[in-house]
Amino acid sequence: MHPSEKYVPVLRYRFLTPFYDTLLKWFMREDVFKLRLIDQAGLKAGMRLLDLGCGTATLTLMVKQMHPQVEVIGLDGDREILSIARNKVGQAGLSISFDLGMAFELPYPENYFDRVISSMVMHHLTAENKGRTMREIRRVLKPQGEFHMVDFGTPVNAYARITASVMRKFEDVNDNIQGKLIS
Repeated sequence: MHPSEKYVPVLRYRFLTPFYDTLLKWFMREDVFKLRLIDQAGLKAGMRLLDLGCGTATLTLMVKQMHPQVEVIGLDGDREILSIARNKVGQAGLSISFDLGMAFELPYPENYFDRVISSMVMHHLTAENKGRTMREIRRVLKPQGEFHMVDFGTPVNAYARITASVMRKFEDVNDNIQGKLIS
């Protein structure tokens, strides 16, 4: 990461990190959108998948539990979050690799993954880094590989507008809410 770029932890403040899983579960209906994301990815035995910005590994674990024959790798830029992820995976008794790194500087060779998935990550990135991230995803995906993601978008109902107004206090979601996910 360039020295002038500031890393913003999940929910903006480090002291909120231990509460991330609980907040996401209760306020974002996490299971619903993560199950849809996994289904959309069309995973098959023998595939290699990257969970980009894996956070505490909730999605990463769901993938591995639903598709044990898929090689799953989680990547995140936050050591503290990865520690939580490793503990969760250890408690579940599953085999998942985790790497420390940034979405816009992926530490993997070209054509390495069959799928890249990402949940609630893009809004953490600057407009420039969103573009860099998309180029990196393209680089590490195999020719027939696919990228699947979920993130904030333009609110379409009252619940989404309330959630967006709350999230604005913790995350930089304005581009996403205005429909400019990737500029």
